[in-house]
Amino acid sequence: MASGPPEKLDHGIFDASRPPSLALAETCVHCGMCLTTCPTYALWGQEMDSPRGRIHLIKLGLEGEVVMDETFRRHFDACLGCMACTTACPSGVQYEPLLELTRAQIERGLARPVLDRAFRAMLLTVVPNRHLMRGAAMAGWLFQRLGIRRLLSATRLWKRLPARLRALEALLPDLSLGDITKSMKRQWPSEGKSRLRVGLVAGCVQSVLFRQVNLATARVLAAEGCEVVVPPRAGCCGALCVHAGADDRARQQARQMIEAFERANVDRIVINAAGCGSTLKHYDRLFADEDAPDWPARAAAFTKKVCDVMELLDQLEPRCTRHPVPLKVAYHDACHLSHAQGIRTAPRRVLRAIPRLELIEIPEGELCCGSAGIYNLTQPESADELGQRKAGNIRSVKPDVVTAANPGCLLQLRTHLASDDVRVLHPIEVIALSLGTS
Repeated sequence: MASGPPEKLDHGIFDASRPPSLALAETCVHCGMCLTTCPTYALWGQEMDSPRGRIHLIKLGLEGEVVMDETFRRHFDACLGCMACTTACPSGVQYEPLLELTRAQIERGLARPVLDRAFRAMLLTVVPNRHLMRGAAMAGWLFQRLGIRRLLSATRLWKRLPARLRALEALLPDLSLGDITKSMKRQWPSEGKSRLRVGLVAGCVQSVLFRQVNLATARVLAAEGCEVVVPPRAGCCGALCVHAGADDRARQQARQMIEAFERANVDRIVINAAGCGSTLKHYDRLFADEDAPDWPARAAAFTKKVCDVMELLDQLEPRCTRHPVPLKVAYHDACHLSHAQGIRTAPRRVLRAIPRLELIEIPEGELCCGSAGIYNLTQPESADELGQRKAGNIRSVKPDVVTAANPGCLLQLRTHLASDDVRVLHPIEVIALSLGTS
C-alpha cells in the first residue's frame, strides 16, 4: 500500500494525541476466527476488510510502514464497528478502542473530499441536536405527505440523486406530526412503593422518531416500581461522534450528559438504544487521557450506573402480571447490545417470561443488519446489501413481529421489511403490550 518509505515518527503515521495502542494491536494472533462474523468480509472476502486485516493496517501505521491515504481510510470507513469480531475472538482482542482511536486519527490527519465532508458534517450537526432533528423530521413529514418522491420518480429524477440522499429518504419511517412535535414528560411516579429512582436517557433519534419507545420504557419501569426522571439538559450522548471519529465533540456531549445526570441524583441510568448504551458504558475510556483531573472519576462514576432497560428488567423481581401475547417474535441482536455490551440472554429471558409468546432465533443472527450508526447513510450500497440479507433471514422464520433494541436497527429493518406483513418493534414495546401499558 505504501508509495515509497514514509517518514517514521514516534507514532508512525499517527499524531501524539491518543494514537491506537500497539500493545492492543499485538494481542491479535491472526487466527481468523473473526472472519465468518465480519459483515464486510462476508460481503467481499477481502483480507483488508476483515478485523485482523484492519488491525494489521493499524500496526503498519504505528510502525510507519504505510501512508495515511484514501486507500487506508477506505478500509476503516467500510467497517461497521459492529464488534461481532470481539464476540468471536478467542484472544480477547479489544477491537473497539483500536477502531475508535484510528478513526479519530484519520479525521484529523486526512482531509475528506468536500461533498463527503459536508454530508458528514450535516449528519453530525443535525442528528445529535434534538431541535434540528425535529425540524428535519418535520421536513421529512412534508416530503411524505406532499408526494414529492412520487413526483421525482415519475420524472426519473429520483435515480439521478446521490445514493446517500436516496438512502436518507428510504430510511424515514412513516412519520406522525404529533409524535414529532410532542415533548415527553420529565417525571413518572412509580406505581406502588418506589424501589429505584431511574434516569432515562431519551436520546436524539429516539426522542424524535421513536417517541413511543421512550413512552413504553417509562411506563413499564413505572409499573415495575421505578420512579423515572428524564433530565432536561441531557442531550446527545456522543455515540455518533465517537463512531465517526469526532472524539473532541463526543467529549463535549458526554460532559453535558454527565452533568445532567449528576444533578438528577438517580440510582440507575437507563438507556433503550444499544449504540448509545455502548458509548455510555465506556465514558471512562473516552476521558482516560483527560487533562482536567475530575473528569475521569466523574465519567467512571457515571458508567457504573448505566444499564440497558432489558438488562434492568432482567435484574428486577417482576411486580406486574404478564398477560398473554400470542405472537411469533423473532429476536434481532442489535450489535452494540450483544457484541459491544455482551447482553444476549437478558432480553431473551424477559421476553420468554411472557405467556404464549414464541421467541425464535434468526439465521446468521451474529451478522449486522447494516445500520451501524450513520453507516447506512455514509455507505449506502454495502448497508443495503446487509439489510437485504438480514431481511431474507428474517423472512425465512416467518415471524409476526421482529424486535430490535436500537433505533438504527429499527429504521433499517422497517425499510427492508416494508413490503412484508411483519411488525418491527423495540423489545420494550412488546413488554408494554404484555403489561397493558402501551
